[in-house]
Amino acid sequence: MKTKFIVVQGLLVLVFFFWEIGLIISGRGTSYSEKDKISTGFTTNLRNQYSSFEGSEKLDETILAFQKKWGIKGMSIAITKDGRLVYAKGFGYANEEAGQKVEPGHLFRIASVSKLITAMTIMHLSEEGMLDLDDHVFGPDGILNDPRYLDYTDSRIEQITIRQLLTHIAGWSRRSGDPMFTPHAIARKMNTDLPVDCETIIRYTLGKKLNYTPGTRYSYSNLGYVILGEVIEKVTGIGYEDYVNIAILNPLGIYDMHLGNSYPEEKAVNEVIYYEAFKSAKVLAYDSHRDWVPKTYGGSDIKSLGAAGGWVASPAELLKLVAAIDGFDTKPDILQPESIRMMTSRGRTGREMIGWKGSDGNGTWWRTGTLTGTSALVVRQSNGISWMVVTNTTTTRKSRIHSETSRMMFRVIAGIDSWPAYDLFEYQPSRFFSHVNPAD
Repeated sequence: MKTKFIVVQGLLVLVFFFWEIGLIISGRGTSYSEKDKISTGFTTNLRNQYSSFEGSEKLDETILAFQKKWGIKGMSIAITKDGRLVYAKGFGYANEEAGQKVEPGHLFRIASVSKLITAMTIMHLSEEGMLDLDDHVFGPDGILNDPRYLDYTDSRIEQITIRQLLTHIAGWSRRSGDPMFTPHAIARKMNTDLPVDCETIIRYTLGKKLNYTPGTRYSYSNLGYVILGEVIEKVTGIGYEDYVNIAILNPLGIYDMHLGNSYPEEKAVNEVIYYEAFKSAKVLAYDSHRDWVPKTYGGSDIKSLGAAGGWVASPAELLKLVAAIDGFDTKPDILQPESIRMMTSRGRTGREMIGWKGSDGNGTWWRTGTLTGTSALVVRQSNGISWMVVTNTTTTRKSRIHSETSRMMFRVIAGIDSWPAYDLFEYQPSRFFSHVNPAD
């Protein structure tokens, strides 16, 4: 196992080296700043008017009414049927001040929907034999056995496995606060400067006792998925975002999903602006560069949330990812059936899914994501339909907006008798193919 791990890790480093050279030659390498990257994904040239079919008017009207009711500045919706992208449309403003409307290619923070990306990457590594879900994470024999992570207070830390991190049963709870959102307290305790990085947050947590014995109780944990990001980096020898691109996203034809940033001047070229539907108090910035900031911009360290909640994406590209793990035979899956089964099994407590947030037990799975300024909901239904809704506005319902969104979408989708035959996933950028309206 260890010999195979070393060989595969070495091959991955070589692949990454030549991949980077290729990107730099093509003008997309890391020699350019993150915000200057230009999208080459299939969504670049998608437009709202391409999602027009019999019944789409009712869909549009329902979404517009929902947007108005909840004071949402902008939102984006995508729907797939049997692996085909049949609807991808934006509503309202990507940037209200500039008068810029939302189009299908606009990127949104997807918050904890990011966990689905991390989970499928871990499952991929398991299938490749680079790790086992029951491998221990900490301790001298753990994956993260670097000296920086060997100083821990509670010996039960050594019991934590990758599977327990994936299913939120690793021993932490948020009763005393979520360490991913308490940078100032951590900086004081660790006697370090802001911003605090993932390593510091993990070391801080290792210095505290676990809330319960690993494997005995469910308690949702952002920290657990941040640690999984570190596991991916240690096992592959490549940065988390880079490996996800190499192994998962790019092979699926997804090129415009990225880890986001915290401030508006750092946002991706085609990323939306984030809003709150009500006036809220400013908060201390997560870093030392600014003082009081809106929670939407600088209240959280989006980059450090990374594997737990840091990705930005369009619903269309996210659904292309979902189509690769939906278990349907209409499009090839990137994971084996057993991995998909494990991801969607609800476990002993009924909540221990991997990456996904919930299931009705009858083939409908969902994943939610919430940060100040955004809410995201992706659903895979049992009838071959999957959909995603994401907004750039925190409403008065806050995280409870997901239940309102779910009711609205299930109701309006059930009223559509037939779906179009076209597939917007096949709509390619003009630098490869000539533009043809896919609805023609």
